[in-house]
Formats: sequence, C-alpha cells, structure tokens
Amino acid sequence: MSSSDYGPATRANVTVANELLSSPHLASGIKKATYRLMPMLIILYFVAFLDRTNVGFAESALEVDRGISAGAYALGAGIFFIGYALFEIPSNLLLDKFGARFWLARIAVTWGIVASLFAFVNGETMFIVLRFLLGVTEAGLFPGVIMFLAQWFPNKRRVQMFALFYLAQPFSQMLGAPLSGGLISIGDQVTPWAGWQVMFFVEGMMAVVAGIAALFFLVDSPQKAKFLDEDEKAALKAVMEHEDTVKESDGPRGIGAALISWKVWYFTVIYFCLQIAVYGTTFYLPQQVSNLIGESVGWQVGLVSAIPWAVGLFACYYVGKHADTVRRRRVWGALFFLVTGSAILVSAWAGANGQGLLGIIAITVAVAAFLSTGPITWSFPTSFLTGAAAAAGIGLINSLGNLGGFVAPIMRTGINEAVPTESGAWGVVSLGLFAFLAAVMMWATRFFSSKADALLTSGESERR
Repeated sequence: MSSSDYGPATRANVTVANELLSSPHLASGIKKATYRLMPMLIILYFVAFLDRTNVGFAESALEVDRGISAGAYALGAGIFFIGYALFEIPSNLLLDKFGARFWLARIAVTWGIVASLFAFVNGETMFIVLRFLLGVTEAGLFPGVIMFLAQWFPNKRRVQMFALFYLAQPFSQMLGAPLSGGLISIGDQVTPWAGWQVMFFVEGMMAVVAGIAALFFLVDSPQKAKFLDEDEKAALKAVMEHEDTVKESDGPRGIGAALISWKVWYFTVIYFCLQIAVYGTTFYLPQQVSNLIGESVGWQVGLVSAIPWAVGLFACYYVGKHADTVRRRRVWGALFFLVTGSAILVSAWAGANGQGLLGIIAITVAVAAFLSTGPITWSFPTSFLTGAAAAAGIGLINSLGNLGGFVAPIMRTGINEAVPTESGAWGVVSLGLFAFLAAVMMWATRFFSSKADALLTSGESERR
C-alpha cells in the first residue's frame, strides 16, 4: 500500500515523516547510537542465550553424574519459560519506571549468579528449581531491549536494529557452542571438577561482568546521550515523537487496553509458534548433531553445531537490512516460516534415515530461516504500541510467546515416548508444524494495518 491510498490526515503525517527521516542530523545520530548501544545489547543477549541453552551440552553428563532423567531434563529445560512468563510484564513495567540502563544491568547480574549455581546441581529438584529461577531473573531482558530500541530508532530502521540484536543468537551458538564444548573438555582434563560444572560457572560469571559493563555503556534516552550533539538529539526526538503520536491515535492506550488488544494476542500466537521451532531445535541441537555425525558431545560436536548459526548470522543481517517496507516484512516473514517448518521436517527424515549431511544442511536452513523472521515478527507490534501500552503489550507477547519454549521440549519428549523411534523423528516433526501455522498468520496480516504503515511505506508504490 502506498501513502496515496490513505486519507488526507495520514498523507500529511507521511509528508512530515519524510522530512524528518531525510534529516542528515537524524542519520548521524542513528549511526552514533548504533555504534554505541548495539554492541552492549548484543553482548547481553549473547550471554543470556548462552546461559539458557548451554544446558543442552550437559544433558548426558547431568544424567550420569546427578541422575537427572530425560523427563526431568525436559521439565527443567521448559520450566525456565514459566518463571520467565510470570515475571515478564512486571519486569517490563519496572524497566519503564527505572530506565533501561539500570534494569537491564540488574537483570544480567542476577541471572548470571543463578546460572553459575548450576555448577553445584545435586539432583533433579535443584536442577528444576534453578531453571525456574533463571527464567525469573532473566525476565524482561528481551522485551526490555525491544522497548529500548523502539524508543531510540524510527520504524524505518527498526528491523535492522532488531536484526543486529538478534545476531547475538547466532553469535552465542556459533562461538558459544565450541566455547561450551571446549570448557567441558578443559574442565574434564585439567580441573578437579567435572567439565559441565566448569562450563556453567564460567558462562554464568560472563553474565555478571556484562551486567556491570551495561551500567557504563547504555543510555536511557537520546536526550541523556552525551555522545550526541544537540541537533542529533533534536532530530531523534522529533521523529520518535511523531511516530508515537501516530501510534497513540491508532493503537491501544494504557496497560489494560494493550492486554486485551486482539492485535497483541494475534502476534502472541505467531511468536509462540516461532519459539516452539526455535527452542525445539536449540535445546536438542548438540545431541541431534551428535547422533548425525556419530560423535559424543564435546569439541567436535560444538564446532559442527556452530555451522547453522554461522549461516544464520549472515541471513539475519541481510534480511534485517532490507526488510524496510510492510510488504517485504509480511512476504518475507511468511516465507521464512514456511522454510523453517519444511527444513525441520527434512531434518527429521534425515535423522530417521541416517543421512547425516542432509540433516546438518536442513538444520542450517531452519536456523537461518527462524533467525531471519524473528526481527520481522517484532516489527509489527512495535508499529502500533507505545508508552505503557508497549511495556505491557510487548511483555505479554514475549512472555506468553516464550511459553513455546516450555511446550517444545515436553511435547517433543512426549511424542517420542508415545511413538518411539530410534531417531525420535516424530517429536521433531511436531515442532515443524507450528511454523506452518505461523506462516499463514503472518501472511494474513495483509488484511489489517495500522496508520504507522503509511509512514513505513512512504514514497513507495507497492500494493497489497
């Protein structure tokens, strides 16, 4: 849809937006903010994603050393998201009150402490409790950063920033997979402790250090940024205030309105489907790679497990840079969901038929696809949510959507027990089906839009 398809008031908003977005001061301000803020945010999510998924490298060792069964492991892997969901919205509202700089630092320090305590797990109960507490302490990080970026960067550039932030996922697995595998190997060979204990403790302390660093590198708003000059501050303030005015006239106002908004719940379902695919793949990736290449979990499995994330890194960056119109975001988002589901199904078939190379290729395609569609998915709710409504709405989408991470391992284990196969193919298949549902829902966004869409597609001739 082009700006000419809207009414006079919206066309006037488009004209103003074009003028604001063309400011050289805005361009320089965005460039400075990108270089100053994004590395710290990427580091925070890097260690967060590492600490929530490194349990996959310790699955077998925990069973042998601490007697943690497959069922308890699945419950512990998933219960993280229960704690995460319960405290997500309160954490987001507190971030809105205290500011991103302090609150994101607090989150990182507390989850780092909990993550390091996994080194001292002595049984199933402690493992499950610590996984729950890890979710509680990390709650608010991801949606807090989404809110933070929506306050700093205009919608036209937002998916690019979301994509840069999402790069922490492939970085954490591309670098974190060999790091985790290496720490296990070093711990077993050099230290008096088990390798999995060394991995948990070292990677937990990385989060504590990152949290302390965030206090020095993050800035709550453009107006408080000493690295921007006055013209750059004014340009950022003007364009963000203009977008907020449009969103307030079209989206829900206040916490209550956001929590009952049908659009918020619509994107919650899409994000839930995405997370089932993401964590259904991530939690079991090391073990799946181990089965495909016939090696035990360690340095070699870590290196092979890094391949999908390395490819995903480039895909995520490219898509984020070019997904700057509503049509591209909708079409590409639906397409990548379809690719995700299809690739997961292929990986299941490859595992069941001993096709190791095909399995690795399919997993690589799935990871690249779901990493690419994540930033696109988040661009939709941030186009109509602002203020307290954004804190509540984004928190709701992320908290309930992330319950997909709770459902995925339990569903996969349950289906594998109900329909047992040597490769566990049916459990993998069940995860891929949700990606197809998300593809349909993403495509269906063509039937509804917000006034902010006109600002995003201004100056273009696309048609729905």
